[in-house]
Amino acid sequence: MNTLVLKRTNSNDTDFKSLIVLLDKDLHKINGAIQSAYNEHNLLDFIETVVVAYIDGAPAGCGCFKKFDADTVEVKRMFVTHNQRGKGIAAALLTELELWAAEIGYQRVVLETGLLHAEAIGLYKKFGYAVTENYPPYVDMPDSICFRKSI
Repeated sequence: MNTLVLKRTNSNDTDFKSLIVLLDKDLHKINGAIQSAYNEHNLLDFIETVVVAYIDGAPAGCGCFKKFDADTVEVKRMFVTHNQRGKGIAAALLTELELWAAEIGYQRVVLETGLLHAEAIGLYKKFGYAVTENYPPYVDMPDSICFRKSI
């Protein structure tokens, strides 16, 4: 059936927390030892702006954003479970996050991903994100690539 439902929630959401555990395992598998340098930047205090994707009622992906500056949000914790990839879930999540940010008055989005994450880089470029200089705290992290986009 593959019915996609997106839920706006916050970081206390149980499904979001479960997906983040899977994301962190995935990041450690892909990035290996370099992931330890990024762990502190992936800790999230309470976040009011989380989106969880469900396929046929089962959690399949997530993403969130937090304030970066007065006009900009930073997208964080984008993830789709391996068995649900290739179904447009990441695109739906990113679109929903951008819409939500625009609804509450933000004009730009920034985000960071790793150079080893070709699928993520391809998604962001497809959605009109441009590579930008690494912003803090990623300035001296050579394995990072940062993007920006006006919304």
